[in-house]
Amino acid sequence: MDYLGLADRSWPVLRRLMGGHATVYRLTGGLVGHRFPGAPPMLLLDHVGARSGARRTSPLVYARDGENVILVASKGGYPKNPAWLHNLMANPDTTVQIGHSRRPVHARVATDAEREHLWPLVVGVYSGYADYQKRTDRQIPLVVLEPR
Repeated sequence: MDYLGLADRSWPVLRRLMGGHATVYRLTGGLVGHRFPGAPPMLLLDHVGARSGARRTSPLVYARDGENVILVASKGGYPKNPAWLHNLMANPDTTVQIGHSRRPVHARVATDAEREHLWPLVVGVYSGYADYQKRTDRQIPLVVLEPR
């Protein structure tokens, strides 16, 4: 199956669905959108466009590692990193909403040593990440969101 071609064709619809998800999540204070039965937990990541300066919000699956929150820049195994990662690297101080709680965080890419510990953790939250890694030649970055 051509997963990447399907993703390319589906992206306009997926982008609208993600925008709707973020809107409902925010309007309900995380009551709707944080958890769905049988699905991994979701947060809202606020980020600023690296070039545009536009404020954006992305609903993303997350894992916890102590006080840190871990994101996976998988883009479904696509050859390129997601735009939100590029935006975070340009503007690493941001906020996330997890359920009803909003918190300030600082984003950085996990080191190789951290990745050894974190990769099994994120695959435990969502097993599809292992398939995404097999689908791409790039090493999928893990993003550590540290409290600030």
